[in-house]
Amino acid sequence: MHKETDFFIDGSWVKPNSNRTLSVINPSTEESICQVTLGDESDLNRAVEAAKNAQPEWAVTSKEERLALLESLLSIYKSKMGEMAQVISDEMGAPISLAQSAQAGAGFAHLRQTIKTLEGFSFATEVPKKEGVDHIFHESLGVVGLITPWNWPMNQVMLKVAPALAAGCSVVLKPSEVAPLSAMLLAEMIEEANFPNGVFNLINGDGTGVGSWLTQHPDVAAISFTGSTRAGRLIMKSASEHVKPLCLELGGKGANIIFADADEKAISRGVRQCFLNSGQSCNAPTRMLVEESLYESAIEQAQEMAKKTLVGFAHEEGRHIGPVVSEIQFQKIQVLIARGIEQGARLVSGGVGRPEGSEKGFFVKPTVFADVTPDMDIFKEEIFGPVLSIIPFKDQAHAVELANDTPYGLTNYIQTGDPDRARELARKLRSGMVEVNGALLSPASPFGGVGLSGVGREGGVWGLEEFLYPKAVSGI
Repeated sequence: MHKETDFFIDGSWVKPNSNRTLSVINPSTEESICQVTLGDESDLNRAVEAAKNAQPEWAVTSKEERLALLESLLSIYKSKMGEMAQVISDEMGAPISLAQSAQAGAGFAHLRQTIKTLEGFSFATEVPKKEGVDHIFHESLGVVGLITPWNWPMNQVMLKVAPALAAGCSVVLKPSEVAPLSAMLLAEMIEEANFPNGVFNLINGDGTGVGSWLTQHPDVAAISFTGSTRAGRLIMKSASEHVKPLCLELGGKGANIIFADADEKAISRGVRQCFLNSGQSCNAPTRMLVEESLYESAIEQAQEMAKKTLVGFAHEEGRHIGPVVSEIQFQKIQVLIARGIEQGARLVSGGVGRPEGSEKGFFVKPTVFADVTPDMDIFKEEIFGPVLSIIPFKDQAHAVELANDTPYGLTNYIQTGDPDRARELARKLRSGMVEVNGALLSPASPFGGVGLSGVGREGGVWGLEEFLYPKAVSGI
């Protein structure tokens, strides 16, 4: 049995060279779960070396060999879904019911989708020409560095690890140091599935240490990162020295455009989506744009929904929301709520401080603001907490103007009974994704954004191609 302070390198759990440790904190209780090691540069170099040594042989394995290993991993993951849900709930505060259905479930869904994508993917195609054909081979990029966040830990880990392995890339994974235990459990599963030594490696660390060294390492061919736009900018600068391909899934400030002809559940659905995972989702619809004739009714409905939204401990079953992940995150949200009040937004529900009865834990009041204007910080900044801003719009053109008044461009939402309007509006919104009338996107669809929301795509064929490069060959 390995220790939480160990790293998974070259097929084994190994003792780090570093002696720097960090407590993993249960956000519900503010108590330490365990200590993990923050690796040093020598630890990172050891992980990269293992991946580099494994890469040549792994790159030439057949699609069938990779599929067999991924299917074995899927079976193991399914058998340990309950354990994965519990770990995620403990480390980042997702209520256990949500952790079971969505958090752990997302990892399973993305792994299953990667297998389906790989089954139908051709690594060799042809381009016809006047005489004969050119052959196009899709080759693995090589050693890839994967850096993942804490908010949907297994969702984001599996969106990177599974397609990277499917593409024939060896992997060095640095999960969030705030919520690393779910990734370590996945490493145990990969070990059990008997992937070749060095194909998957895990090292814990912080962004300024291991994250930075991983990005800059000359033997790492590409980086896939999910996290803040601030960190994404730094990674882009760092990776430029070696001209590394990047996939960056960054922040968001999604608009939920609700017309007067929307279905009767549109408002409540929008509030629930905003508050889901305690608002800690990059694709959360945090700006609710409401047609003027529906505006006051929407405020009343949102207020009622916020009051009905229970806040409770992560270990308790139910549809409540849990704490946010950390003291740092809690304080950031409090500052932005206070700033919204100071800047003149109408506080409809919630506000600063913990919910009544909560003396410990990083619990935030479900908060709704009305009369929010584009010059306010709560309109512009990604809050990453259960905070909703409601803004009226006059007509479709005004709705598009407000929705696109952001440097982000991840996910927008449309609620209307007019399919032609929805189709027209979806084309005008500047975002990588648009969801209409509560219809969820498929795991096979591309996930990613534009602007400050990042570059590249995850999911389906697009996610697999992020770890491949096309090689054109003539004359054979």
